[in-house]
Amino acid sequence: MESLLLSSFIALTAFLSFTDEAWASVGIRGLQTLKQGGSLSVERENDFLVSLNGSFSSGFFKVGINAYCYSIWFTNSAEGTVAWMANRDHPVNGKLSELTLQGNGNLVLTDADGTTVWGTNTYSQTAVEAQLLETGNLVLKNHVGEIIWESFDSPMDTLLPSQLLTKTSMLVSKRSQSTYLSGYYNFHFRDDNVLSLIYNSPQISSLYWPNPDLTVFQSNRTTYNSSRVAVLNEMGHFRSSDSLKFDATDYGVGPKRRLTLDYDGILRLYSLNESSGDWTISWSPNLDTCRVHGLCGRNGICHYTPSPACTCPPGFNMTDPSDWSIGCSSRFNQTCNPAELGFMQLYNTDYYGYDLASYGVGMTFEACRNTCLNDCQCTAFGYSFDGKGQCFPKGILLNGYHMPNSPRIMYIKVPSQAILHGDSTMSNIPHLSCSDKNLVLGNETSRDVTEYSHMKYLIGFVAAFGLVEMVSIAMGWWYIRQTHGNAEAVDIGYLAVAMGFKRFSYAELKAATRNFREEIGRGGFGKVYKGVLDNNRIVAVKRLEGMLQGEAEFWAEVSIIGRINHMNLVKMWGFCTEEKHKLLVYEYLEKGSLDKILFSDLGRQLKWDQRFNIALGGAKGLSYLHEECLEWVLHCDVKPQNILLDGHFEPKVADFGMSKLVRKCAHNSSFSRVRGTRGYLAPEWMMNQQIDAKVDVYSYGIVLLELVSGRSVSSIRPDGCRENVYGDLIQWVKEAIKRRDGIMEVADPRLDGEYDIKKIERLVMVALMCAKEDKDKRPAMSEVVELLLGDGGEGSYSARGD
Repeated sequence: MESLLLSSFIALTAFLSFTDEAWASVGIRGLQTLKQGGSLSVERENDFLVSLNGSFSSGFFKVGINAYCYSIWFTNSAEGTVAWMANRDHPVNGKLSELTLQGNGNLVLTDADGTTVWGTNTYSQTAVEAQLLETGNLVLKNHVGEIIWESFDSPMDTLLPSQLLTKTSMLVSKRSQSTYLSGYYNFHFRDDNVLSLIYNSPQISSLYWPNPDLTVFQSNRTTYNSSRVAVLNEMGHFRSSDSLKFDATDYGVGPKRRLTLDYDGILRLYSLNESSGDWTISWSPNLDTCRVHGLCGRNGICHYTPSPACTCPPGFNMTDPSDWSIGCSSRFNQTCNPAELGFMQLYNTDYYGYDLASYGVGMTFEACRNTCLNDCQCTAFGYSFDGKGQCFPKGILLNGYHMPNSPRIMYIKVPSQAILHGDSTMSNIPHLSCSDKNLVLGNETSRDVTEYSHMKYLIGFVAAFGLVEMVSIAMGWWYIRQTHGNAEAVDIGYLAVAMGFKRFSYAELKAATRNFREEIGRGGFGKVYKGVLDNNRIVAVKRLEGMLQGEAEFWAEVSIIGRINHMNLVKMWGFCTEEKHKLLVYEYLEKGSLDKILFSDLGRQLKWDQRFNIALGGAKGLSYLHEECLEWVLHCDVKPQNILLDGHFEPKVADFGMSKLVRKCAHNSSFSRVRGTRGYLAPEWMMNQQIDAKVDVYSYGIVLLELVSGRSVSSIRPDGCRENVYGDLIQWVKEAIKRRDGIMEVADPRLDGEYDIKKIERLVMVALMCAKEDKDKRPAMSEVVELLLGDGGEGSYSARGD
């Protein structure tokens, strides 16, 4: 009904110049324009502007009790998502406040007492009107249609398609999930021309993306272009003058999108499902949540439970229970006397930055400790037990994070007596364990007391560790449950991106799979079983074999995999690690793997449009793994068995995390033993060359040829069935396309000629480019996506030569 109404409206515009009454007659309330002398009142419900097709609305938006901001929001968003605010830091009263277009062409926002809160500072001697464009841009136009002011020039936390981000503009996050005040995270061009994410609090400013540990060029950026301009287009394609580029996972014309710097300091691209009003994340940067600076405030520590959460070190309390950005305060009085000080040890923990000048490499642990102990400015020191002897004395404890696989140990300076004599300031430690073994004391007397009390504190340590485990898990799951119904849960203690990621018990998964009864697949890493969880969610449970990692390492690796989220990657819902049992829990896809359909009588079900969509979806998934996900991941076993299909034949790449769990392949590494599946192996595996993302590109090219031809790579063999001749599928295709009507010969006969010949040519061209023997001549997966979406590329592929 809505689409019919909209179609009728569009047709009418050819014959009718709409007035405000005409808009109301087709069911769309609001104004098209605001004329000079006109105003919008906070008290009149229908006083707002609406864009041509109704995608955006602009009016007074409630931000608190009797507090309003003049805003632009997405009309069809279920949450009323705001794209821009005029007065985010100075809300106006819910009575008597107005937005007025004055006779001199100045658009002003006045509060109840008549004071001007915000204005455009424009002036015109001719007629001016305000209009909300379908792009979401609020503009002032003069009598000849020229724009004399636009909201696009002063973004809030969101960049809309076609809106330029320039050297004079920036995105500024919200203060919290429910507070629209300006926050502490900025996205803008630095003086070196690089587009960056920066934590900018009143006291401290620090860069955290691109990775400050890398050079600009190592982050694939450039400082040479001083134009400082970036834009997101309608297709979901972002480009910046510093060479930053990315695409939405649902790339193409269609959904409304927004690039938003969220309150947690992470930049995310969202796509709107207008039928449901819900947003989905279609891109986010290669950035670990706990590496965002300032997230947990001064002295605070970000850790995973498995979701990102903030905590305080032992002996510290949260300064403001409603705001983690303020951090933690110590419960004891600090002293500068080395004889009265010791160090509390925190494993796998670091505070990034703010190292003192006494930082050194090649220092002994004893020298590092004494350097900090005798320096009143030193509040803690980090020491990395990696053989390099790196000593990191800290003047301020900010940007704290705890990672299970980090080699860094942090030593926080505390009064030794407060710990040794059970002072109340150090009792009831709820989060991180601390015992005499975790203390490095400043004098011999204290050390003797420690040795005397060894057993007492060892027992206390074990008990505290058990308590930590229970409290951390309980609090983590409490948070995940609460976030479903309480949007302000973050503000009272936990900061997280809802991952839907869980640690299951072995008993849970045994019951869910009915004692692993229904096997739905198997591979080199183990068997896969169908299961049903307590909430009736159907899942696929992979029972791993040959996993040698310890529990902590396994947990750390699957936590990274669990945070990888893309519409063309199989989602991991959780894991289990108990003694010898290691299992992964994935979403269940009804149609199973591509090979079971493509290489069987069911292949007739796969129509040409579905095959092309499978090719495109697989390319998008691999492109995300290689270039955009949280941690650079190689698949190393791309094949039809690892491409799963849902009930609508939408593709999702599976088993992409296995290369991390079994160290099957890694970038910048060479291997003496062949990995992967014969037929899909890139030549560099056989020649013991350096392995990188191009091995996946080669395998993908083979899969493309199988999709087009319907033939399995292992079925194309010459007489004699010699070993290691799987590459003959490539040769067969090359020879076929040399002949007249060769492309038609390559096409799967089960398609019965019902296909787009240009798209078949495009797929074959791209497949042969991917399957070149010289890996440097293969395209990156992001280029493959662009080639598949393009008009066939430049020129045509020649079958003569490689």
